[in-house]
Amino acid sequence: MTAGLREIPAEELTAEQAAAELEALARELAHHDKLYYGDAAPEISDATYDALRRRNQAIEARFPELIRPDSPSLRVGAAPAAGFAKVVHSKPMLSLANAFSADEVGDFVARLHRFLGLDPGAPIEVLAEPKIDGLSAALRYEGGRLVRGATRGDGQVGEDITANIRTVDDVPKALAGADAPELIEIRGEVYMRRSDFLALNQAQTAAGKAPFANPRNAAAGSMRQLDPRVTAGRPLRFFAYGWGEVSGPIGATLEEARDRLESWGFRLNQPARLCRSVDELLAFYEETFGTRGELAYDIDGVVYKVNRLDWQDRLGMVSRAPRWATAHKFPAEQAQTTLKAIAVNVGRTGALTPVAELEPVTVGGVVVSRATLHNEDEIKRKDIRPGDTVVVQRAGDVIPQVVSVVKEKRPKGAKPYRFPRRCPACGSRAVRQEDEAARRCTGGLVCPAQAMERLKHFVSRDAFDIEGLGEKHIEAFWEDGLIKTPNDIFRLKERTEELKTREGWGEQSVKNLLAAVEQHRDIALERFIYALGIRQVGQATARLLAKQYGSLGAWRQAMEAAEDREGEAYRELVAIDGIGPLVAADIAAFFAEPHNRAVLEELARELRVADFEAPAGASPIAGKTVVFTGGLETMTRSEAKARAEALGAKVASSVSAKTDYVILGAAAGSKAKKAEELGVTTLSEEEWLALIGG
Repeated sequence: MTAGLREIPAEELTAEQAAAELEALARELAHHDKLYYGDAAPEISDATYDALRRRNQAIEARFPELIRPDSPSLRVGAAPAAGFAKVVHSKPMLSLANAFSADEVGDFVARLHRFLGLDPGAPIEVLAEPKIDGLSAALRYEGGRLVRGATRGDGQVGEDITANIRTVDDVPKALAGADAPELIEIRGEVYMRRSDFLALNQAQTAAGKAPFANPRNAAAGSMRQLDPRVTAGRPLRFFAYGWGEVSGPIGATLEEARDRLESWGFRLNQPARLCRSVDELLAFYEETFGTRGELAYDIDGVVYKVNRLDWQDRLGMVSRAPRWATAHKFPAEQAQTTLKAIAVNVGRTGALTPVAELEPVTVGGVVVSRATLHNEDEIKRKDIRPGDTVVVQRAGDVIPQVVSVVKEKRPKGAKPYRFPRRCPACGSRAVRQEDEAARRCTGGLVCPAQAMERLKHFVSRDAFDIEGLGEKHIEAFWEDGLIKTPNDIFRLKERTEELKTREGWGEQSVKNLLAAVEQHRDIALERFIYALGIRQVGQATARLLAKQYGSLGAWRQAMEAAEDREGEAYRELVAIDGIGPLVAADIAAFFAEPHNRAVLEELARELRVADFEAPAGASPIAGKTVVFTGGLETMTRSEAKARAEALGAKVASSVSAKTDYVILGAAAGSKAKKAEELGVTTLSEEEWLALIGG
């Protein structure tokens, strides 16, 4: 369900969709945080990661009541890695909010004015400095001597890297001068110069070891070595940019504090400039962007920080970031190359994603031979054709993308690209809903590109929940050809002897698995529908369908008939409250594919799918179809629907000949008239309440 939700703008999501999307984003971002902060091995670009964060932020802004305890907006970095002692930060090590345009920088400054109660034209001194792309670290000094080093970790708890940080030449073991506070925690960035990075990778290759992807990953991986001698052999450096806990004031402004840090022996990220307007900030940004290649190290933007420290204290923080600072990110690096061909990959949700096969080209120090083309609309909008010279952008560390075509270099005879209407993996129809960017394969149960993930869903806890057949078993059985379709699960008994010979499997474990499979030949209709993995059909929708149609046979017959968008079956499906045209279209597309119908036919022979049962203590409206119209006085429309469903009724959004009751509120309109024409029973709100017992 969430794969389709990703393409719906935040402002158009329902509360149920928003909750599902926030859950998916929390899980996805936690995964990428661990890869980036914990393993120094990201698998998506910075730009893609930022887009996920911004979507999470937009949804939470619209639905603040849905903010989760594990929300990415409440989390910084990733949990400390195993193998290092943990360090609790006395003051949280926050992340930074991001700005990607001049308008967003203007918004940042405007928010400062509003929060501080200043006139819009009043100057605010903001210090601008380069944003180093390295590993954040905190160095604790007591009595002027280094006593501990720690990574940022999740912002609250980091890893103890004291032994490793002591090997970095830029880190003073004792603070210079006599004016240092008794206690201070210096915060900064461990990084690696580009020239040192290239030399390190040459040494790695010569030793038969894998080279690092970029200087940031090299610095992070070097600092997390369990053997400090390995870290000592790596060319690491350190820039100081701030502080955490401190026993006394070190200045009235950030500018003064930086001078103190430098006097104690720290290197600072330079150049830095004090700015007094948005125009000055943007001028510094453009200047730094234009000259960043002259720096010896990588930067990925500029950081803006309020200069007055008392104002920083007043502004404080919001969730994971300070209000008084923001990072203005640089655009991605670009290069030109030839597009040799367009390939189409099929994702685990059935989405067809076009990929550019490129003449290899170096972008930002990395050789790129493939790039995403996003979707068919992007190909058409940019008029991208095989043979074209294209501009490739590397938006961060990993995923390149085709930005535009150099049309004056287009070869003669280059033809517009026609996006496939059939799945390249299984040959099933690839369909696209009107409001979606992605075209999707409809052969979900049989498509090899989707099959493994579909099978994992099929046996998941809320579906068949077959004990002993988890995700790892599905993967292993799939790879070895034991299970290719859901039906193969119920034929495992035929391969008993083969199962017993598998590593980790014995006679008893095989016996237990086969018994669990046999036990789950009986399943409730709603769980069966959910197990099929039809796009946008979650547990709630599966239950609605089971309640509406009652039996597997009736549901299959109605869904096959619903392919006719002008027919009564489709109108009945769309009228179910909570379904609507988008979900109905996905269900109809599933049943329109012969492969899926064939799998369903086989499953029907293997299983005993129980008819839907109304809740115990059936009410007068159990099994009845009701429609609410007009304004209700004693309850909201949502409350009325929930009450009706709890009593076993089916709630529809439109009136048909199959409707049993239409409940008329104030100013009831066309639905009341339709009920009269069809001879459907209408009830006032008072009559309805009397019928259901108040």
